[in-house]
Amino acid sequence: MPVFNVLHITKYEYPSPVTDSANQIILSPLSNDFQEVISQKLSLFPNVKLDFYFDFFTNKVGVFTIVEPHNFLEIKSELVVETYPIELPIVDMDVQTQWQDVKEQSQVFPYVDFVRQEKIQSKDEIFETVKDIAKPELSVMETTTELSTYIYENFAYKQGVTDYETEIDEIWKLKAGVCQDFAHLLLAMLRMLGVPSRYVSGYISPSNQELRGEGATHAWVEVYIPGYGWLGNDPTNNCWVSDRHIKIAIGRDFNDCTPVKGTYKGLSNHILSVSVIITNENTKEKTSLPIIPMYVRENPKVIEQTLDNNSYRRFLEIQQQQQQQQ
Repeated sequence: MPVFNVLHITKYEYPSPVTDSANQIILSPLSNDFQEVISQKLSLFPNVKLDFYFDFFTNKVGVFTIVEPHNFLEIKSELVVETYPIELPIVDMDVQTQWQDVKEQSQVFPYVDFVRQEKIQSKDEIFETVKDIAKPELSVMETTTELSTYIYENFAYKQGVTDYETEIDEIWKLKAGVCQDFAHLLLAMLRMLGVPSRYVSGYISPSNQELRGEGATHAWVEVYIPGYGWLGNDPTNNCWVSDRHIKIAIGRDFNDCTPVKGTYKGLSNHILSVSVIITNENTKEKTSLPIIPMYVRENPKVIEQTLDNNSYRRFLEIQQQQQQQQ
């Protein structure tokens, strides 16, 4: 079975010292039937105590606070995980019975939380497309495959055109995005049909660089399959999830699975950089190579532009809570 080494580094750089930085991280995968966490080391700089709890979705959540002034924050995760093949289920149930089962399960715990639809201005237009794809003779798995294929073939994979705040209306208009966007769109399409589906954050491991989303955090969807349960589908790569996917967290959407988010007191502008290296037994030595960030974002200097030279206003601004998120 493949064993993967994951090095995931998140850095925040601040132009002036910040204080009272309170953060939450969801970077710890759990062992399950399809993956075993062999080891994980989480390091913080500045070094402070890291506490954990399990949230409503059973995700392992880390929390920490840095009170003292600091110009730099680094969160490093060193993970070793073994994954196992996932065989696609054979559903011994006729199509009509499957959809009746979906209708019944979507109204009860734990699936009821995963059918709620968000507000989408383009909902009617998207639903017309969904109805054209979701033929009555198709099973739940077949319908999911068709919707995933539609996204893969009609939406371009482009980094930098969206971010974590991009809504489905904009993705639909752009016809482009990254794995997080494609997962959100597939979620919306499945939920329009009443199919329970949930957002998954994780990693996709490299092989011959033929998959989109390698070298970064990844996102896909788990859909409820009658007679089986949750099964992962990756619309970014138009495939069902395999032993090359490493699951970290689940939720209703990205906000439930955000890898790093928090607040601090200080000026709003900062630079976020994220690096992810995933290697296997044959490429393990690359984990120790210098890392070039795969993702860099600089928050705009809105506050400094409006402060002029008023030191009192600057003092007040520094006392305000600012948000940071990966």
